Amino acid sequence: MSRAFVKEPDGDQVVDDQPEWPISPHTNYVTPYGIRQLNDRRDAVLTRIDELKLNQEDMGNKIDLPSIERELRYLNIRIDTAKLINTKGIDDSVVNIGATVKVIDENDKNYKFTIVGEDEADIKLGKISWVSPLAKALLSRDLGDSVVWKRPVGDLIIEIDEISYD
Repeated sequence: MSRAFVKEPDGDQVVDDQPEWPISPHTNYVTPYGIRQLNDRRDAVLTRIDELKLNQEDMGNKIDLPSIERELRYLNIRIDTAKLINTKGIDDSVVNIGATVKVIDENDKNYKFTIVGEDEADIKLGKISWVSPLAKALLSRDLGDSVVWKRPVGDLIIEIDEISYD
């Protein structure tokens, strides 16, 4: 068979057979901080792509470039579809996306969470995605309301003690 009909890379070509980063089917809500994070990440990725393209002969750069370009496509989609949440002047007696919520459980233990967009979520920083079970239980609830926090280790009743918007 002629080589013209075989889809194999030449010796110095890199095959990129990795799937695209998955895009969430949920509305892409972002806080002002979240959109800055996405833009900063995109800027860093663009800088990295420029660095890799400076030395296209390096095999490591050829291998890294497709995955970094894949990340750039993901970031561009997330930035283009972002629905910015404006928390200025919002009623701080109701939980919405962008709220920092302090809750007290039935054992008088305090927790503090900020409800953010999916890309901004970071449990180590107390930031939970608006599509998480806890955030869904808290959203649209009022100060003083009790909700059930469904957890793998068992449900917990929590009361909304404080709501603030920074």
